[in-house]
Amino acid sequence: MPGSRSAARERVLITVIEQAVQARLVATAPKVETVPVTLCYDRADPFAVRMAFPAPATLEGVEVSWTFARELLESGLDRPTGCGDVRVRPYDIDRTTIEFHAPEGVAIVLMLTAELHRFLERAATVVPPGLEHLYLDMDHSLAELMRDPH
Repeated sequence: MPGSRSAARERVLITVIEQAVQARLVATAPKVETVPVTLCYDRADPFAVRMAFPAPATLEGVEVSWTFARELLESGLDRPTGCGDVRVRPYDIDRTTIEFHAPEGVAIVLMLTAELHRFLERAATVVPPGLEHLYLDMDHSLAELMRDPH
């Protein structure tokens, strides 16, 4: 079956998943703003997900990205998770709250839980949860650490 072989080959070639989603930025003022956010998963960093906020949605006026554990996002869909810079918890049956803590303050966003599930399912096709260690390139990571910066 040429179609099946082609589909299998295509799955193997995909190493990065990006997904645009809408997030509601919760401010201290009564106004709640909807902003586009990009979720990214890269096989080269198999334990992490990245969430990028566009320049107009940030205080600095530049794109800001947060990188945190994929497991944190997965766990936070069902129960409050995280005690550091990123915290994830269910808000209600349809939405999930993600808090980003920085010295400048706290940003709180609400996202549709179904969109987060969809992103995590897509990421699992690139690297199945629990098998991340098989995708680490330790030789490359060690070479980067040992590299002479001068």
